[in-house]
Amino acid sequence: MLKRSMLMASKDLRLSVSGGQGLVQAVLLGLLLIFLFSLSKPLGGAITAQAAGAIFWLASAFGLVLVFNDLFSLEELNGQRIGILSSPAPVHAVWIGKAGAGLCLLLVSQLVFFPATIAFLGQTLHGPAWLLAATLAGADIGLVVIGALLGALSQGQAARESLLSVIVFPLLLPVLLGGITLFGMVFSPEAAKGYDGWLGLIFAFDALFSGAGLFLFPFVYSGEE
Repeated sequence: MLKRSMLMASKDLRLSVSGGQGLVQAVLLGLLLIFLFSLSKPLGGAITAQAAGAIFWLASAFGLVLVFNDLFSLEELNGQRIGILSSPAPVHAVWIGKAGAGLCLLLVSQLVFFPATIAFLGQTLHGPAWLLAATLAGADIGLVVIGALLGALSQGQAARESLLSVIVFPLLLPVLLGGITLFGMVFSPEAAKGYDGWLGLIFAFDALFSGAGLFLFPFVYSGEE
């Protein structure tokens, strides 16, 4: 199954990068959000560390919606989903492959969002590098696990984009809240305290929804067939 998942991820990445629609839209929308929020920065001052973290993760969440709409529309527009369901490959390979491709595209987007957050919002890294890396890893896994599951649920609907946007954000609140709080610690000159509880929340969220995705994805992806 892992081999099929890697094939699915590489195929999606190749098509997404060659088309570029979802990735480019995600990057442009995120940069636009960061720039617009930077206009609220006090003259000669800076946005608070937690507000900067909230803007970064808000840009990432909106980019996630665009990325997974694009990834799942690759098969939907060409009628290839029926072929995938008819193949002997386990349906879980689609979920893992989509999540892997979405994680790569989200990380590429964040490579643009992070320096833009520092530059436009007047932030400086003060917290430990490992806390930044752990927060990115844990929160991004939570984002793509939910995105890969609900992206399949929204396919075949007349209002695909709006449906995914409506259902994904309430579920993402715990991981977004954890990411925002931890990024506030990373950007703040004060010593980071209480980060272990927030990291625990994020990774518990990842474990819970990874299990839910493995159980629910076959029903969600093949529900209309």
